[in-house]
Amino acid sequence: MAKQSGLGWTTCSVDDASGTPQTIINDVTNLQFATPRATQDVTGIDKSAMERLLLLADFSITLNIVFNPASNQSHDVFKTVPSTSVQRTTTLTVAAKTLANEVLYTDYPLQRSDSGEFTASVPGVLGNGAVPTWS
Repeated sequence: MAKQSGLGWTTCSVDDASGTPQTIINDVTNLQFATPRATQDVTGIDKSAMERLLLLADFSITLNIVFNPASNQSHDVFKTVPSTSVQRTTTLTVAAKTLANEVLYTDYPLQRSDSGEFTASVPGVLGNGAVPTWS
């Protein structure tokens, strides 16, 4: 298989507060995630271009979801974010490639639009110091 679209995701699961993975793929309408690396500028005065070293790896994610209060769905997963600080295994799979990280979700900001949508954009950051790695 060569180039592929973003269609056909097979996994989007997040642990609930008790550590049980919950499949919330149907509640997620879109997402953004990044696996950036910090850099250190080590450019000497003898250089005419930047010289850098790679430093720590990181991971961040925002899951845009539709409110779903059904048992073991997105609201059950994220309702404890404001009151607990547990790391949650977050697993994403597309095109048979999986990225799983321990994530600290930092907010559960529900919003109701003037046209009636009830959604949330749930942000999270790497929580355990393990380098994000695709398998």
